[in-house]
Amino acid sequence: MAGSTIRALAWSEMSEPANVYPNGINGALAEHLNTCQGITAKTAQIGDPDQGVPEDALAETDVLLWFGHVKHGDVTDETVARVVKHVKERGMGYLALHSSHFAKPLKALLGTACSFRAYVHDGKPGRILVAAPDHPIAKGVADFVIPNEEWYGEPFEVPTPEAIVIAGVYNDDTELTRDGLVWTVEKGRVFYFRPGHETYPIFVMPQVQKIVENGVRWLAGKA
Repeated sequence: MAGSTIRALAWSEMSEPANVYPNGINGALAEHLNTCQGITAKTAQIGDPDQGVPEDALAETDVLLWFGHVKHGDVTDETVARVVKHVKERGMGYLALHSSHFAKPLKALLGTACSFRAYVHDGKPGRILVAAPDHPIAKGVADFVIPNEEWYGEPFEVPTPEAIVIAGVYNDDTELTRDGLVWTVEKGRVFYFRPGHETYPIFVMPQVQKIVENGVRWLAGKA
C-alpha cells in the first residue's frame, strides 16, 4: 500500500461472549492496533450497513481482520465479492482469525473447503511454536503457551501455503497443527491464524497481539 499509515478494519459477527470481550473481538483488536506505531484501526460488524464492509470503507482499508464463528451463512455473496475484489485487484490484506477458517471470504480467496479434521474444545493448554523465525510475522515472537484453548486437528484443507509461520501443539502433545499460514492471492496477501477461541481472552495476550500486529504489517506490505 502506498500510504505511510496502515489502515486496518477489524470485523466481527459479534457472537463472542461480552463477559470476555466487552467490545467484541474486533474492539479488542482495534484497541491494540491503535497503540501500534503507523497503524490506525476501525471496527465493523455484520449488523452494520452492507454488513460492515461497504465499498467506500473497503476502499480506505489496507488490511481487513475478520472474526466469524456461527454466522458464516449470514454473510452475503455480495459482501464476499466486495472483499475478494479488494484483495485480488487492489492488494488489500486479509487476516482470518480462528473459526474464520470457515468464513466465506477465505474460502473464496483460497478456493478450497478450508475445513479441519477435528474440532475439540477441551480447554487445555496449547503450546505455540515459531516455525519460521525469519518471517516478518514472527518478528519479536518466541514460543509461548495459551493456557486454555480449543484445538483443530490436521489435515487442514487449504492450498499449500507460502510459509507456515506458527505451529501449535495440542491434546497433551499429541496433535500438531499449522497455526499461522500465509498466501499471496493475485495482488493481495492472506494470513490465517488459528488460535483464538472466543470464550478465552486469547486476543488480549501480548504474544498474540504481537503476531496480529506483525501480520497486519506484513499483509499491508510494510514488513
